[in-house]
Amino acid sequence: MVEIKRFSGDQLGQYIAELADLRIRVFREFPYLYDGNPEYEKQYLKTYTDTAASVIVLALDQERVVGASTALPMACETDEFRKPFIDAGFNTDEVFYCGESVLLPEYRGQGIGVAFFDEREAHARALGGFRYSCFCAVQRPADHPRRPVGYQPLDQFWQRRGYQRREDLNTGYSWKDLDEAEESVKPMGFWIRELV
Repeated sequence: MVEIKRFSGDQLGQYIAELADLRIRVFREFPYLYDGNPEYEKQYLKTYTDTAASVIVLALDQERVVGASTALPMACETDEFRKPFIDAGFNTDEVFYCGESVLLPEYRGQGIGVAFFDEREAHARALGGFRYSCFCAVQRPADHPRRPVGYQPLDQFWQRRGYQRREDLNTGYSWKDLDEAEESVKPMGFWIRELV
């Protein structure tokens, strides 16, 4: 039985190593193709442990971390993520940013992804002051050479959660793909919904 638990700020410390490993494993898959390393991951996750208003939702199977989903106020994010919203006239203090959801393949299709969105949005509402929830996703071309046969993007799942792709909100973020010698900037597109 998978248990869903919500953690904030420094409560997350005990899970950092497991979270780093999970992110590296899941993000190796298409469309991210991420060639990660544990040291970078621990530094990245420090943003969440150092931000009191952050949240990480964990999926635990008998205390083993099998999935995780992150979020924090957009105002605490990096310039790459804030700038498109500022340029579009948003007040970033009203935007709650959902970082990522990662889940081991054998646990998919059981409603855990829905729970991840529900828990992050509930956290934003409990904090108060947030009008929007958003996330961004990498934009890979349809003819990408590493796109698996039968790959289905998550667009319909996100739309069912109330999110819409905003073509005017885009950014770029750097990481090293599995077949790259060094990092390159990947195009990222934002999805957004109003928190009601």
